Amino acid sequence: MSDAVQVFTDGACKGNPGPGGWGALLRWQALEKELCGGERETTNNRMELMAVIAALEILKRPTALTVTTDSQYVQRGVSEWLPRWKRNGWRTTNLEPVKNRDLWERLDAALGGHEVRWHWVKGHAGHVDNERADRLAHQGILTLKV
Repeated sequence: MSDAVQVFTDGACKGNPGPGGWGALLRWQALEKELCGGERETTNNRMELMAVIAALEILKRPTALTVTTDSQYVQRGVSEWLPRWKRNGWRTTNLEPVKNRDLWERLDAALGGHEVRWHWVKGHAGHVDNERADRLAHQGILTLKV
């Protein structure tokens, strides 16, 4: 996947719940696209999910991707928990309803057709593109004019 689209995502929240934003940076060769948005009353986990969803939904055709996130919730959710949740009727191992099911279902649909490799990085640890996605997420909050 050396010619893969590189995707860097992050979510942010002022209060949890509270006003939140998401940011995504997509890079393919020398081309880059920045995305951001926000919601007035949300959670950090929802914004982490929205960053990845927005990045995937903007793609016009099935693509090889590397998604870099600082969210273990998103990374582990996709790679470990999602298949089990679907088999269990969107219930956790404790038989509780899956939180943020609407966004998990949307992410699951957005993943269709793409070849995705997930990469987790520690947040706020100097990873240049993760820091850029973080700035975009905070910009998403600013667009709300809260």
